[in-house]
Amino acid sequence: MTNTPDLPNPDSDSPTTTDVVSLADGVSTPVARSTTGGEGVLDEGTYDRILEPRSTKRLPLGDGTWHQLSRNYVWVRLISTIAFLVLVIAAALVGALLLRLGWVWIPAGVVTVVTVWTLVILPRQARAYGYQLREDDLVFRRGILWQRMVAVPYGRMQLVDITHGPLDRVFGIAQLKLVTAAATTGVVIPGLQQSAAELLRDTLIAVAETRRTGL
Repeated sequence: MTNTPDLPNPDSDSPTTTDVVSLADGVSTPVARSTTGGEGVLDEGTYDRILEPRSTKRLPLGDGTWHQLSRNYVWVRLISTIAFLVLVIAAALVGALLLRLGWVWIPAGVVTVVTVWTLVILPRQARAYGYQLREDDLVFRRGILWQRMVAVPYGRMQLVDITHGPLDRVFGIAQLKLVTAAATTGVVIPGLQQSAAELLRDTLIAVAETRRTGL
């Protein structure tokens, strides 16, 4: 007797197709998709891979190291602040020359002085940012004259969000936001390298899950 391979039944009510999906580690695995409904509808017409898979690496905890921001953060802030200053001066010129509003130079002058002072202290302000991964929490500090230091327990983290605008993407940086149950303990870490933000996100998610489950 000769064994013959099983062939799909053309009269079956739920025909399936088999796709090969490449995983993040380079291993390919077949995935059956239904063509008539059910779970296969979720994958119909979609892409077969994620562009930015989660990293398998983890950062060490409790080593006492203070991590700082990327130097590109200063350039992003400088460009955005100078662009804002140009808009203020342009608005003041329009108000003074076209609309004959002489008093417009007073608020424009105040805004210009504050903006120029911000540009001067911006590098020093960026160096004042730092964060440390301790055994049970993340400590974040910022500020020169008015300093702030916040400790966020891993077990209370509810959301770790990464955002980056067009200018951030040009310089390869991102902003990482930690959301907790208490709004006052939320932390926003700006100016992280994209790879560093993703690695920090994956580390915090993994540690937060173990702290919540008590492992």
